[in-house]
Amino acid sequence: MAFLVERERWPLWLPVLLALGVALYFSLPMEPPWYVGPVLTSVLISAAWILRRHGYVLLVLLALLAMALGLWAAQDRSARVAGPIQAAKLGPVSLTGTIADIETRSYGLRLSLRHGEIAKRPEWRAPRLIRLTLRGKQDPALAVGDRVRLRAVLMPPAGPAAPGAYDFARAAWFKQIGAVGYAVSRAEVLSNEKQGDFAAFTLRIAGWRHALSAHLRARLPGEAGAVAAALMTGDRGAIPEATMQAMRDAGLAHLLAISGLHVGLIAGWLFFSVRFLLALVPSLALYAPIKKWAAAAALSGAFAYMLLTGATVPTQRAFLMLALMMLAVILDRVAISFRLLAWAAVAVLLWAPESLLSVSFQMSFAAVVCLTAIYEGLAPIMTRWRSDAGPIKRSGLYLTAVLLTTLIASLATAPFALYHFNRVAMFGLAANLLAVPLTALFVMPCALAAYLLLPFGLEQLALVPMGYAIQAILWVAHGVAAWPGAVALVPAFSIAALTAMTLGGLWLCLWRGQWRYGGVLVIGLGIALATGGDPPDILIDGRGKAMAARLPNGNVLVAAPYRSNNITLTTWLRRWGRAAPIKDERIMRCDRLGCSLVHGAASVGFARDPRALEDDCRVADLVLSAVPVRFNCPSARMVIDRFDLWRRGAIAVRWRDGAINIEGANDHRGDRPWSRPKGRKAP
Repeated sequence: MAFLVERERWPLWLPVLLALGVALYFSLPMEPPWYVGPVLTSVLISAAWILRRHGYVLLVLLALLAMALGLWAAQDRSARVAGPIQAAKLGPVSLTGTIADIETRSYGLRLSLRHGEIAKRPEWRAPRLIRLTLRGKQDPALAVGDRVRLRAVLMPPAGPAAPGAYDFARAAWFKQIGAVGYAVSRAEVLSNEKQGDFAAFTLRIAGWRHALSAHLRARLPGEAGAVAAALMTGDRGAIPEATMQAMRDAGLAHLLAISGLHVGLIAGWLFFSVRFLLALVPSLALYAPIKKWAAAAALSGAFAYMLLTGATVPTQRAFLMLALMMLAVILDRVAISFRLLAWAAVAVLLWAPESLLSVSFQMSFAAVVCLTAIYEGLAPIMTRWRSDAGPIKRSGLYLTAVLLTTLIASLATAPFALYHFNRVAMFGLAANLLAVPLTALFVMPCALAAYLLLPFGLEQLALVPMGYAIQAILWVAHGVAAWPGAVALVPAFSIAALTAMTLGGLWLCLWRGQWRYGGVLVIGLGIALATGGDPPDILIDGRGKAMAARLPNGNVLVAAPYRSNNITLTTWLRRWGRAAPIKDERIMRCDRLGCSLVHGAASVGFARDPRALEDDCRVADLVLSAVPVRFNCPSARMVIDRFDLWRRGAIAVRWRDGAINIEGANDHRGDRPWSRPKGRKAP
């Protein structure tokens, strides 16, 4: 039996089973009691011990145990990060807090505040972190650790903009962000607050990051400096939006997000440089374990790089994987293998289970799993080719490897990019073929050299060539993004489709026998589910401020002034697979009171003001209202008012066979800590 023959591959499925348990936790309609995880785990451990001599039964119990551990890890993580959440919009109020982080943005600054206090509101429970937007130049300049006072408007983290869309409130819960908002005054610096040892260390690191980011932009002006700051400090805020969009359209946005690529390059250059220098000393080269010393140096450098770039969860995950690789080198084990990758995934899922839902986790592990599977099979052939290759042939092999790696990584990450971003860079392969070698051979080595030269004031020697290499990458990005058909937009598809493609890909990569090709059928099923989606006809946001309609020909009309920085409207357009809305007053007419829409054979009224309800209730088949409807609407087959939006969040409407089907963003979120802040009042 093929399953028994491949028993050495069974451990590779441990992280998959853990992930299923984590996914089960996040799919529950309500928060389970605290004892569910430990009790379920204990019961399964006991059952596995009692039935340890029953082979197949034991395997099933161990699989269930792994899933239970995943559920318990996610439940425990949610409890550990729990904190107050702002219940409703508040302000403007006089807010005092300590700056924990500063991010530069094109419009100003984004601050993360801790230890918040509101004047004359002693009963207010401060969230652990408050994220605020400050527009314009701040005088005096702000620094991490400053105790500041300002007037601000605070709001709870927003839920999904549409059913099935990204849930910022859930992500904010695990980042311990309990309130977001914007300042309506300049920040007044009161003092520089002294913290405990660990808090002081984290604030000092954040201060160094902010100062280094400003220093890099000053020494290397323009876009190149902004990109250099992003790669060396993790601060991408100063990169112009047009440049960011060009990088996305060219399929190069991953080069700006600190990930395993960057951590691996810093560690790799350190490893080979230290080993090369040590090898120049004959006595060390002959008698000392210089490979292990180089691995230790690379590990230390990668840890410092993680701290300097913000130690975000994706960066921590990349460092963890690299640490396991370097540990394998120190212990004389194979540095890159499926088993090592599996243990790295297990460590990440137990330590930060919410990572499973992040696009960075999904794309990075998808790429690494596929690359490991391909090169595992090609390793004997490539070793034979390299052994008798001259300089020219080795160069050709390198270019072939870059092309193959880029192609495999692009195919592996495509389902996740389409699910989360609804777009695919059609010429990303060509752009990456040029940009990735520039990043690996010039940009990141120069970044490493700049770090080392910084204490001596000689960093400009590395920043200048780094700037030229960055400009070359930006030239590639703008050029490729300008090609006709550079970007294909794809309507949103279900999580079931993504799950099928993921499980099919894992089945194809993790097994070795012929039966693994059954994964192709599962991938095909996922593609069929993705292409057979059912997009909504109408969307209305959870506050009743905006409404949009999708016409039978795919065009989109919006009942609000469209701005490209409106997150809700851009999310709707992206999920419908459209770049921009159209205007057609024959179909939708709007005034300050509301809008009327003809959708097929039905009429829709969208009321922003109570004065519009009388007309809408008299003629519309569907009434959408941003205000409460406290009387009957004789002509309406369905009424969705402010109370429905408050309960269900953003609502999607579908016309199917003459019936009106509605779906709320909160319908599938359940009663979870991040979806129902305490003290949330009805409108």
